[in-house]
Amino acid sequence: MRKAHFAGFAMLIALVVVPMCGATTATVSGLVRNSAGTPQIGAEVQLLRPDLTVVATVYTDATGRFKFASLFPGHYSVKAMGMSYLPALRENVRVRTGTIVDLTLNTLYEVMQWLPAQPRVGNSQQDDWEWTLRSAENRPLLRWLEDGPLVVVSDGPGSTPKLKARLMATGQAGTFGESGERISATLENTPSNSRELLARVDFAPNTDGAMESMLGFRQDLGFAGSVQSVAAISISPDVNGPDGDGGTNEAALSAWESMHLGDEFDLEAGSTQVIGRMNAQAPSTVMAALPNAAITWHGSNSSVGYRMATAVPGAVRDDNTRAQAWLPAMSVRDGNLVLERGLHHEIGWSRTKDSGAMSVVFFSDTIKNPVLEARGNAAAAYGEALFDSTGNLMRAAGPNYSTQGVVASVQHRLPRGNQVRVSYANGSALVMPALPHPVAISQALAAARQRRAESYSISLSGTLDGTGTRWRASYRWQPEDTMTEVAPYTMEAISPYLNVRIRQSLHSNRDGSSGIEALLDVQNLLAQGYCPYLMKDGSMLVFAEQQRGIRGGLAFTF
Repeated sequence: MRKAHFAGFAMLIALVVVPMCGATTATVSGLVRNSAGTPQIGAEVQLLRPDLTVVATVYTDATGRFKFASLFPGHYSVKAMGMSYLPALRENVRVRTGTIVDLTLNTLYEVMQWLPAQPRVGNSQQDDWEWTLRSAENRPLLRWLEDGPLVVVSDGPGSTPKLKARLMATGQAGTFGESGERISATLENTPSNSRELLARVDFAPNTDGAMESMLGFRQDLGFAGSVQSVAAISISPDVNGPDGDGGTNEAALSAWESMHLGDEFDLEAGSTQVIGRMNAQAPSTVMAALPNAAITWHGSNSSVGYRMATAVPGAVRDDNTRAQAWLPAMSVRDGNLVLERGLHHEIGWSRTKDSGAMSVVFFSDTIKNPVLEARGNAAAAYGEALFDSTGNLMRAAGPNYSTQGVVASVQHRLPRGNQVRVSYANGSALVMPALPHPVAISQALAAARQRRAESYSISLSGTLDGTGTRWRASYRWQPEDTMTEVAPYTMEAISPYLNVRIRQSLHSNRDGSSGIEALLDVQNLLAQGYCPYLMKDGSMLVFAEQQRGIRGGLAFTF
């Protein structure tokens, strides 16, 4: 176990020292002026990657000019900042040898005069989504950077709207209810600067009606906050109930409101309504209302907050466009369908700096119907678990338990836009002890016990200069006999053991965005954390917190 543990860290560290591909150097230079045309001396100019991480910072000279030298060719953003002015941002700049970018700094009053005061005329843009990016007179717009201040965004010549549609074809194995080929289509639409709409349909072409779908909507209320709602549905005909027949359906509707109480307090409250159904000879239905609430106080660069939640985060936490990210996990107890749920309280503190962030969270949880996942044959699952016939995976409910603990994490920005995150968690988890004799699945489930455990995780991510390869590698270790997370409500938790994700652009659109991407996602690469049990019928049942799986395919962006 220890050797596998260290092997995982060694492979992860090796990914950080991958040699960068060579490329010819490029330069960016330009002039920073105010709206009257006066050059600005000593203005700060930043060169940013597409994800808005800073590559380099310079200051304008006595003539208002700046220059970035020895750059890799590619697409960048350039931001200028000066005292008494709003920052100015030019996005999606194609940088080659001798690229020139001139920026104009404006006061807030000047920008307010530029914003369109009249409705669109007949010959204006007809695309509502593109409209929000350009404004009625193709003038600069105000918006918030994800991690920065209010800026003036100017449209460069030939710029195009952001992502509108995405089609993805993947082949995958090792995930409950999702084995085999998958086709997904995603549509993102922003009909106005205060509304967002996201829809996704995900289905398996070689199965009888297997499908996942989600629809999300967000309305920005300005300084008052925002209202959001997400509807998700999963139809899995290949996931059978305890009697070996039927299939499962699950739907959830989440709605919540975010409110700003002045400049210092944020309040969020909402609820998720869930219904699950097992389509068998003896159908079973489960319904639940799962509320949540949070309040956060913000200082200059620190925050303190309290959060209450009842729905355990979905199995797919790092992709909110997936329906599984919004659906509580279902399993079986005593032949009936049940939902994994609980009651979570936490008090957390976080601090953000230019170079990274850190946080500490103290939590208290009560977990009901924790999902235990195993691989075996249908006979072993009969009467005790949901069974996925395509991957021979099953899910059953373990004993309820309670836990208190702490989660601490540190995030740091590395050179060239890479990031590292290290986390530690201490709490209780369900463990599966070894049993010396052949048992029935009910006996194996009854043997699960609560035990104090620790978890350590490290995550590295970034983009390779020259190739544009986006990558993420992570490793989370906890005792291999644990079948549940040490801190199941942690929103930023990574998957157990060694995981690698790579996205490589194969073809770019005119605006520089990836038109065709190759995707590779490997989970539990070292196949750690398996607990085997010999069944009375002579078959083998292997429990695991994270099954080894692989997903690869192509994504097309239109």
